[in-house]
Amino acid sequence: MLVKQKVVVVGNGMVGHHLVEQLQAQSDNTEVTVLSAEPRLAYDRVHLSEFFSGKTADDLSMTNPEQYEAWGVDFRTNAKVVNIDKVNKQVVTETGEVFSYDKLVLATGSYPFVPPIPGKDRDHCLVYRTIDDLHAISKSAETSKVGVVIGGGLLGLEAANALKELGLETHVVEFAPQLMGVQVDAGGGAVLRNKIEELGVQVHTSKATNVIEDGEQCRYKLCFSDDTVLETDLILFSAGIRPYDNLAREFDLEIGERGGITINNQCQTSDANIYAIGECALWNNFIFGLVAPGYAMAKVAAKHICGEMDSFTGADMSTKLKLMGVEVGSIGDAHGKTPGSLAYTYDDQPEGVYKKIVVSSDKTKLLGAVLVGDTSNYDSLLQYMLNGIELPESPESLILPSVDGAVTLGASALPDTATICSCLNVTKKDIVDAVDQGCTELAQVKSCTKASTGCGGCAALLKDVFENELETRGVEVKKDICEHFAYSRKELFDLIKVEQIKTFDELIEKHGQGLGCEICKPTTASILASIYNDYILEKLHLPLQDSNDNFLANLQKDGTYSVVPRIAGGEITPDKLIVIGEVAKKYNLYTKITGGQRIDMFGARVEQLPPIWQELIDAGFETGHAYGKSVRTVKSCVGQTWCRFGVQDSLDMALEVENRYKGIRSPHKLKFAVSGCTRECAEAQSKDIGIIATENGWNLYVCGNGGMRPRHADLFATDLDSETLIKYIDRILVFYIKTADRLQRTSVWMESLEGGLDYLKQVVIDDSLNICEEMEAQMAALVGRYQCEWKTTLEDPIAMQRFKSFVNSDESDDNIVFVEEREQIRPVREEERIAIVVEP
Repeated sequence: MLVKQKVVVVGNGMVGHHLVEQLQAQSDNTEVTVLSAEPRLAYDRVHLSEFFSGKTADDLSMTNPEQYEAWGVDFRTNAKVVNIDKVNKQVVTETGEVFSYDKLVLATGSYPFVPPIPGKDRDHCLVYRTIDDLHAISKSAETSKVGVVIGGGLLGLEAANALKELGLETHVVEFAPQLMGVQVDAGGGAVLRNKIEELGVQVHTSKATNVIEDGEQCRYKLCFSDDTVLETDLILFSAGIRPYDNLAREFDLEIGERGGITINNQCQTSDANIYAIGECALWNNFIFGLVAPGYAMAKVAAKHICGEMDSFTGADMSTKLKLMGVEVGSIGDAHGKTPGSLAYTYDDQPEGVYKKIVVSSDKTKLLGAVLVGDTSNYDSLLQYMLNGIELPESPESLILPSVDGAVTLGASALPDTATICSCLNVTKKDIVDAVDQGCTELAQVKSCTKASTGCGGCAALLKDVFENELETRGVEVKKDICEHFAYSRKELFDLIKVEQIKTFDELIEKHGQGLGCEICKPTTASILASIYNDYILEKLHLPLQDSNDNFLANLQKDGTYSVVPRIAGGEITPDKLIVIGEVAKKYNLYTKITGGQRIDMFGARVEQLPPIWQELIDAGFETGHAYGKSVRTVKSCVGQTWCRFGVQDSLDMALEVENRYKGIRSPHKLKFAVSGCTRECAEAQSKDIGIIATENGWNLYVCGNGGMRPRHADLFATDLDSETLIKYIDRILVFYIKTADRLQRTSVWMESLEGGLDYLKQVVIDDSLNICEEMEAQMAALVGRYQCEWKTTLEDPIAMQRFKSFVNSDESDDNIVFVEEREQIRPVREEERIAIVVEP
């Protein structure tokens, strides 16, 4: 029997977790133990600030105990390592537990540097690094009105955003003359400062804090070296990080002069059986403070542990991010320190856009760039720099707007080594290899390579590379909906709307061929319903519907149907509950309360559907559209009316939302939720449209879903008033209905948009396409034409003729057989059927 190699990983941050993933993927011959000093497993530290806009610690988590158990990974939390015995290859935790290893990996990360300012240890003087830090900041903010961040770098501005989200008057104090001095130059820093100050954050540069003393108006005051002061209740230190290398120091591993555990190209320390990766590691006298290099180290170390040779040869430190809504990009030699380098600068002060590229002395190579206010050029510029691609004759065309003949960098121009996803270090060749392995859809490539699953900034480039590769192989990147129409769903939508086409026959006569199929017919039916919201069982539309829409009910596996009345927001009166109970009892239906806060009734024969619905409609119910690709449910909590934590009336909002959008047809089913506070009892962040109450209004989340490929929704806008919230939802839904592909969920649709969430914000919030007024009008028309399809059906004698088990008989289908279980019916199982049927 093969003895597995014991690997102990100390630290379970993002990099430590990535190492575990790599070991899991590369070998089943390792026995992995993870020791985390924190009380929880790995979480997304890059998006910590989203904690203050509604995300929870669970939302930020990158794994969970179940996942590690499934991988066979032994793990401990609250397990701080205090001893390394290199001779016997053992580590010991604070609680005395001993773990043996063949290979030890130190992924201990870094800690925040707090300048030695007198008074720094007082209460409400905090750091911004872990989830525990976030809880401490939130608690302090409850009794504070003013907050100061000491440090105007990348993390400092993240921390300032957190204080702003908490509603504090926010200041940033920076020792240097400008913000983000590492990443951007003086020009970019000036534009960044203006934009940050426009957002209400006060910036103080060239300020050295001498001491923190008691304040007069606030809790404390910062006394600066220029004899000025700044009063504040809360202080956040974000003045840089230091490698967490204490274990290496204590147990005699080689350390750099200024700290950091020295590693070679295979990430081995001075002890060949001990590796160090991430922000605790010093490679070539350099510490990398970004997650992407840490991931690269994890990959190299995992391979080496598994017996493969790979090398870490440094990493690009280019960065693209959005700070408080301000786009910032920094590439390569942003400060133009390369001897002989030249620079082109574009400065649009009215629009707050600053761009600079640094080029070689012969103007043929890009060395670096700074982008503030608009990072749309970032991907192309990064590829020019990383791959040494020769610049066009006029390099300035890369950053100047609206220049005739502006040069664009296509996917075909990129070499195989081009890094497409910096977070996960996915190259163009990796994507090509995925296509070689049979990936023919973008989602498959993402799943296979993990590209665009980090920050997501490379989504547009990934799509370009993937489609270019298919075209190179002669695979037509077709968006035809089927063989009968050489158009995508979006194109069909436009044709139907512009030409006012009202029937499938008219559409196929003008723009298609043949008789149609099970793909184009229901799609056309959905489009017609989305535009005109007509009764779907009209004679002309009836042949287009699929089986569920045909009978306004969900067909079940035994041939019966389900009955699902709408229970808006989950609110129901006792009288209506009694009616549902009486109906279910009368027709002997199985009943179940769903996760969407309504009651399903199963086991109805087709001829029973009309009388059942007649009784429900007489009692005031409407169809719940459970059979259609349409708006289904709006889940809610009870909000501030009943809950002591609620800050808004979430139930009232849920009712408004469900009653506004009920019955609207869409490319896929839609689910909403409204939570009355950030405790998130309605689970809004797993819905297509999620709404979470804040003290200042509503936070809007978009494009989440459960199902086979669950996805958390993205925060779209914060602190909206109710009118703006509804207006944004109107626009998002119409844009989705109009542009999404057939059966494309909102999550996949957003990923397919070039620019993703940012682009959607531009369309919906900034009206970048100048279509918001039209989208609102379209939604108003849809809402105005709502009808309960079952009520209309019961009033139509012709439509009623179809609700029979047999065309030529009024008899029931005796193949439908039930048995009783837990005092309710259920369909008979196949092995039970013979015995029951023959029984007299």
